[in-house]
Amino acid sequence: MNVKRVFGIILTLLGLVGLIMGGKDLMAGGVAQGSWVYLGLGAIFFFTGISLIRTTGDTAK
Repeated sequence: MNVKRVFGIILTLLGLVGLIMGGKDLMAGGVAQGSWVYLGLGAIFFFTGISLIRTTGDTAK
């Protein structure tokens, strides 16, 4: 596997965890600053990871 693709998968998973934590915090009734930080960083990591996975060419033969 390509290193960029593995890094993209890791970023995507971290972003997904951040989005879940932020969503869970918002649904619990707290609109604290921490929940927005989780959501913001989770979205950045998630979409960056997806972009890395999509734009990295597969060189395996």
